Amino acid sequence: MGRNTRKRRTPLATKIVAGAAALAVGGGGLVWANFYASAHEDHGGHNRTRSAGAQVATIDCPDVGQKIRDVPDRARGEVDGELATMDSQITDAYQRLATTRRAQAGDSQFVQNSILGPLKDRRKAIIDRIQLEINRAGGRADDNLDELAGCQGRPADQQQGGGDQNGGGQDDGQNDDGQNGGDQNQDDNGNGVAGPVADDFIDINDVQPNSRNSRNGLAANGDGGSTGTFTTDCGVNENNLFNSDNLIAAPGVDNGAHHTHDYVGNQDNDAFSSDEDLANADTSCQNQGDKSTYYWPVLRLQDGTQEFDANDQGGGAEGNIGKILKPAQAELKFVGSQQGDVVAMPKFLRIITGDAKSFTNGDANANTSWSCSGFEDRQVTDKYPLCPEGSQVLRTTNFQSCWDGQNIDSANHRDHMAFVQEDGSCPEGFQAVPQLQVRLAYDIPTPTVENGQVQNPYAVDSFPEQLHKPITDHNDFINVMDEDLMNEVVDCINRGEDCQ
Repeated sequence: MGRNTRKRRTPLATKIVAGAAALAVGGGGLVWANFYASAHEDHGGHNRTRSAGAQVATIDCPDVGQKIRDVPDRARGEVDGELATMDSQITDAYQRLATTRRAQAGDSQFVQNSILGPLKDRRKAIIDRIQLEINRAGGRADDNLDELAGCQGRPADQQQGGGDQNGGGQDDGQNDDGQNGGDQNQDDNGNGVAGPVADDFIDINDVQPNSRNSRNGLAANGDGGSTGTFTTDCGVNENNLFNSDNLIAAPGVDNGAHHTHDYVGNQDNDAFSSDEDLANADTSCQNQGDKSTYYWPVLRLQDGTQEFDANDQGGGAEGNIGKILKPAQAELKFVGSQQGDVVAMPKFLRIITGDAKSFTNGDANANTSWSCSGFEDRQVTDKYPLCPEGSQVLRTTNFQSCWDGQNIDSANHRDHMAFVQEDGSCPEGFQAVPQLQVRLAYDIPTPTVENGQVQNPYAVDSFPEQLHKPITDHNDFINVMDEDLMNEVVDCINRGEDCQ
């Protein structure tokens, strides 16, 4: 497999993280979670493993990017770069957390004094620069951003935001299997990586039908309004286009995602691609008028496979290990509105849905539904499904489909778009555009969960400190359809036809 090879600019902070991470790599696999092994070595018992893991398993930092609003266009590049550097700082701090367990065991203040305190100071310096850049460009920076500088440590089984999304009954199924006792969240499944763990999985039969309780990801299509569909076939990444960039959230920053993405559609998609590059690129879509870019974090089977990125940032050097699993099918479908006609998306409209940091941010922006073929009425957001033999693992995402009518992006990459409301209408001030629905189907051997351990788990690539939690799944889209094709999509949907 390969990846984009365009020459990259690597920020100093990323280089520092890369150097530190290289020390933790052995045999192509990253030992980010080697504190588990250290606990066994030091004390020879599972109880110590539980204790060490329960102290501080990961780092929880306020998401500064989600709190920024008034950023003038000419300052957005600089601000996005500063936010990417902040992500690298968290990665660096997490690596230090995971490789200093002996020191932590001997000093109860080690994490605060040696990791969290210095991290706060570095974040404060970046926040000050962000405020300066916004003000210099004619905006008005929030004076309270400094309050977001501090981070905290917390156990792996303590998710922010609370709120069971599974509609009740699903956690009961976990308890019945003995999987929800708390300690299993501190295991590394013997592969040296912090997550996923047994409690991140659920038997699809234990998911209650029609129980997914999420304010996000409602399907916009229905019996009324514009009832047509338009399906675009862009393959399943047969061209092996992978990278750990994020052109939307971290333009101009190498490894801005800290995890690897699958790409279909546009074939010139990395952190340094301009709109002109996208417009002139090749596409994997059968309809050559669709040069849109569709991308999502890869799924991996943690089976010991040494992938092409086993020693790379975004891959094994940041805890994303194992065999990359391509979808058996990737369905990209645009649908209409329950309340009326849709209007054309503007070219280069950018949409991020879901949240790569949902484990620490909370579930406010979580979106992706996990399920199994044949069980589509059973959807879950914060668990990976265990599917019966012959059933495929499904990842389904319904994008925001209400546009503010003016902007192709926003400072936090969210405010220019909104989800439909319960009745299918758009919030005041927004208008309906075609809703992108992505359905990915995978052939994955079902992991075995026994005695609080999961063998050969699959997991979505994630930021290191997010511990490969399923709730961190997300999806990204940049509209690069030519005008004629976009008009065809809109006309088809508004006429109530099914087109491709």
